[in-house]
Amino acid sequence: MVLNAFPRMTAEILRRNDISTATGPHKGKSLQLLRIYLSYSPLQFAIIPFKTLDFKSALITGGGGGIGLAFAEYFVAQGKSVIICGRTESKLQDASKQLHDCPYYVLDTGNISAIPAFIKKITGAHPELDCLINNAGVQRPLNVNEMDVEEFTQKADQEIAINIQGPMHLAVGLLPHFRTKTGAVIMNVSSVLGFIPTSVINPVYNGTKAWVHFWSMNFRTQLEQAASSGGPTIRVIEIAPPSVGTDLHRERKDPNDNKKDKNPSALSVQEFMDDVVKAWKEDNDVIGAGPSQKVVERWYGEFGSDYDKAAGKK
Repeated sequence: MVLNAFPRMTAEILRRNDISTATGPHKGKSLQLLRIYLSYSPLQFAIIPFKTLDFKSALITGGGGGIGLAFAEYFVAQGKSVIICGRTESKLQDASKQLHDCPYYVLDTGNISAIPAFIKKITGAHPELDCLINNAGVQRPLNVNEMDVEEFTQKADQEIAINIQGPMHLAVGLLPHFRTKTGAVIMNVSSVLGFIPTSVINPVYNGTKAWVHFWSMNFRTQLEQAASSGGPTIRVIEIAPPSVGTDLHRERKDPNDNKKDKNPSALSVQEFMDDVVKAWKEDNDVIGAGPSQKVVERWYGEFGSDYDKAAGKK
């Protein structure tokens, strides 16, 4: 929760009903609105939600292509600033040109030892940053019956580092910066396969996305608890794509099996974005698209109330 149009100092002044010390550019507004609000309790008059699209500046991992680039294009069209990062500089350069020369940074999110320095650099260069989109990820076909132990575990460890450790280190590492804001947003991209692991050929990917799903739930709850105690609102949004026509399947025997001509249930990037944007505008905490929306609804219909009860929600 945040205080609408008031910095924290002004909010405290209003709580004390003390207008004599109100100073700075908000003094006029404080004096003008104080008469309206004095009849309300301190919490009644001040609390409004920080909406999904209220952020000003987003850092998008995996922003050089696919749905990460689509996110960036939408935000730029809405007048927001974006910063993209990824592993391949040539792709980032091309994407930056499409995004009115937005800043980009080369970052392998699986290299977690590099993340603290990256966070220090990015928050120093872009103090306005108030949104993180954990989009970068890899999907690898791994089969214990066809691979030796060393090959399987090496590829699996790298997949886990990129899909789990990177997003966690970025999100938690940015919390001190986000807590200086009146509100912030963290979006974690999971997958429909994190709800139902129907793609048996990529078991580690499915497991990593299940982790993103459950971690996002608990992460959201913890930050909501902090906000209810007077802290800033830091929204945690989970986006669970179905099969979307990107290059995510590039390591499969048929890298195009997520395109519509091979998979009729797959979404184009534009179809995916249409559903996501609608959900953003509705301030949904968990977002599916196309067929994944039905899976999300089924999952929460079955287990959502159990979780809310365990988390102490009404």
